[in-house]
Amino acid sequence: MALRSPKVRVLAITTVAGNVGVQQAARNALYTAELCGSEVPVFVGAEKPLQREHQSADWFHGRDGLGDHGYPAPRRALEKKHAVDAIVETIEANPGLVLVTLGPLTNIALALQRKPEIAKSVSRCVIMGGAPCCEGNVTPAAEYNIWCDPEAARIVIRSGLPVELVGWHLCRGDAALNLNDIERVLSLDTPLARFAIECNSRAQEAYFEQTGEHGISLPDPVAMSIALDPSVVTSQTEKRADPGMTVVDRLNVAANDRNKAVWAPVLSKGVKTKVVWTIDNARWKQALFDALR
Repeated sequence: MALRSPKVRVLAITTVAGNVGVQQAARNALYTAELCGSEVPVFVGAEKPLQREHQSADWFHGRDGLGDHGYPAPRRALEKKHAVDAIVETIEANPGLVLVTLGPLTNIALALQRKPEIAKSVSRCVIMGGAPCCEGNVTPAAEYNIWCDPEAARIVIRSGLPVELVGWHLCRGDAALNLNDIERVLSLDTPLARFAIECNSRAQEAYFEQTGEHGISLPDPVAMSIALDPSVVTSQTEKRADPGMTVVDRLNVAANDRNKAVWAPVLSKGVKTKVVWTIDNARWKQALFDALR
C-alpha cells in the first residue's frame, strides 16, 4: 500500500524475526517490493527478540509466511547494512519521517538504545500491535507482535516516540475482508490483487480456526491505511499503555491522587500513546482496493 501510494516515498524496509525468521521475512519483503515495481532498499535486522527465543507464527501464515505457494526468489539483493544502522541513519537524515512497524519491535528498541535522541525526529510512529482491553491472538490477553518481544515493546512505548497503537481488534469483524470483498479484489485481475489474496490463503484458514470468523484479517494493511490517511480513524484516545498484555488506562486511574506513587516513574516521563479504538471500515478497504489496481 505504501509502495503504491503516490503521496509518500518509502525510504527503507527493515525486517525482523516475527511471523517467520528474519531471513525469510527479508526475502518476502524484497519479493513484494519487486511485485510493486519498487527499488526500495531492504535491510535485514534482529534474528531474535531482546531477551528470549524467537517464536514464529508460521502455523498462521505458512512456513514461508506467504501461504507456502513456492514463490520464486527475488531478483534483487538485500542490503549489507544491518537494519538497526539503517533505521538510525534514515531517521537522522530525514527528520519528521513517519515510522510504521508491522512486526515485533526489536529493531526499533535496539536503535533507540543506541541513539535515544532519534525519537524526537520521528513525526509519527504507527505500531501494529497490542490487544488493548480485549482478547489476544497468542494468549488470552496478548497480541503476537507485542508478545513476541515485550521487552522491546516496553522500550519503544516509553521512549518518547509519538506512538499510535493500532491493535489487533481493528482488523476483525466488519474490518476483515469478507467473501464479497475477496471476490472484489480478485475481480481487479492484477498480479498484485491475486498475490494479496493467494499469499493469505493459509491465514484465512487459520483465522477461522482461531476465531470462528470467515474472511481474511489484515492487521498490517489496516495499520498502513492509518499511516497513509489518519482520517481513517474514527475514535482514539491518548492514554498510557503498558504492553506485554497491552493494558490501557482507559479510566485514567493514573491521574488519580491515590495512585500517583504507583505511577510516578511513568508519569515523570510524560509519555502518552495514542490508542486507536475504531476505524472507518469502508474507507480502509477502499484504500486497499485502490492499491491493488
